[in-house]
Amino acid sequence: MELHIENSLWEIGYKNLAFCDEVGRGCLFGPVLAASVILPKGLKIEGVKDSKKLSPKKREEMYEIIKEKAIAIGIGIVSSKIIDEINIKNAARLAMKEAVNDLKDYRGNSAIPDYILIDAEEIETNIPQRAIIKGDDLVHGIAAASIIAKVTRDKLCVEWHGQYPQYGILQHKGYATKAHKEALINYGATEMHRKSFLKKILT
Repeated sequence: MELHIENSLWEIGYKNLAFCDEVGRGCLFGPVLAASVILPKGLKIEGVKDSKKLSPKKREEMYEIIKEKAIAIGIGIVSSKIIDEINIKNAARLAMKEAVNDLKDYRGNSAIPDYILIDAEEIETNIPQRAIIKGDDLVHGIAAASIIAKVTRDKLCVEWHGQYPQYGILQHKGYATKAHKEALINYGATEMHRKSFLKKILT
């Protein structure tokens, strides 16, 4: 994955590029979560690619490397309740906005980017931005953000499984698998399920 888009921005004077992606858009359970990262100029981490194309073990390895090398990382989380109120597209955008606003360096100091590259979306901000279709495939930094987002959400799935073991969240991560749908029919929905996503399953 080359740094073509990043290089074009660095060359015209932008210094702190933030990259943003989200995970959990299609889940029935739990929040949508976004991550934003600022990486050092010119940094290319070998092995970084769209989180969906990495094994869980490889994602964990890349997650640790990205955390070590990133200038700043931010996380945004928007709950199932808010998803039901404003729809998933708007919730994903809100999570991305929160992730950018949450950017902090390793000391916990806020970091403000001067340009944002986002996977397929635009957010409400005064910072210049660009939506990149299939950004997690095309832009190294967005792929890095996708890894941070995926591993962070998967860690939360361990906690949610402890709260709701009967739903099998460790296995399906909240997505609409056959086992998840059967658990919903057998046990009903929790307060963390997205009610707007369940109409066809629970009617």
